[in-house]
Amino acid sequence: MILVTGGTGLVGAHLLYRLVENNTPVKAIYRNESSLINVKQVFSSYTSNYGNLYQKINWIKADLLDIPSLSKAFEAVTYVYHCAAFVSFEPSKYYLLRRTNIEGTANIVNLCIDNKIKKLCYVSSISTLGTTTNGSPITEDTHWNPEGDNSIYGITKYGAEMEVWRGTQEGLHAVIVNPGVILGSGIWHNGSGSLFKRAHNNISFYTKGTIALVDVTDVISIMMRLMQSDIHNERFILVAENWPYKRFLQSLSVSVNQTPPKKMATDLMLGIVWRLDWLSQKLTGKPRRLTKHIAKVLQKEKHFSSDKIEKTLNYSFKPIDKTITNLGQHYLKQVE
Repeated sequence: MILVTGGTGLVGAHLLYRLVENNTPVKAIYRNESSLINVKQVFSSYTSNYGNLYQKINWIKADLLDIPSLSKAFEAVTYVYHCAAFVSFEPSKYYLLRRTNIEGTANIVNLCIDNKIKKLCYVSSISTLGTTTNGSPITEDTHWNPEGDNSIYGITKYGAEMEVWRGTQEGLHAVIVNPGVILGSGIWHNGSGSLFKRAHNNISFYTKGTIALVDVTDVISIMMRLMQSDIHNERFILVAENWPYKRFLQSLSVSVNQTPPKKMATDLMLGIVWRLDWLSQKLTGKPRRLTKHIAKVLQKEKHFSSDKIEKTLNYSFKPIDKTITNLGQHYLKQVE
């Protein structure tokens, strides 16, 4: 029996589809009934017969911070995919991020050890990796710099990784994947899916930085192959291609039949916008859309290397231009 945490998120929902499609017995954790619609929307991206496949999932209502409910979810489980996480870049959400991402992962690791789980796959992020000083590609050996300009999300995901590595020192077999921005269909109201929605509403500006991209189906395929292999206590970067934001935002716009942005946002412009966004949040209480840190990231150029996973599994990633084109078509079909 396989347990999937974060089953209603982008990675978790796509993983569940692949598992039930293969008739694999699976449990999945959810926090509230309203989020289950995400899974049905993802499943409908693959097949019109998604209802029957959805019924194969053994859903367990649980919270990463609630040990009794988690313990119930672990009954008869042999493998665990830990996909659950809280994603935010708002400084005010730091302590909630710590509780969910670090304490929640510590609970999962402890239960894996207590229940003698054969292997854990943890979905981390490239935000836990360091940066190079000479512009060379970032690899699994580019170590985290605690003094660097790290996002609060990256800080808590790094802390979660430390919990996984702690578990390996106590006998747990685990693999960690560090994907870039994951592109996938079915969930359009948040995460990377919301970028298609934003492009559909028209994007006016692009920035001079770069973005690391990967198709969700690649992430799922690699996770499953790693879990089925003898590989353990290793981490792998999952980035198909590194694109300039200009190319990415223009491709997004074209995929949803909108005019691509032609103007570049300057440092001064972004500086003004994030300050206005901060003021708006203080006055209205609305979530931040652009923080100071995100404004800096949008202007930075970084390149991530997936050589390790490509060589280890002899794996070839899907071309990102085709992924964006296909997802744009899915978006238009599902929202119009």
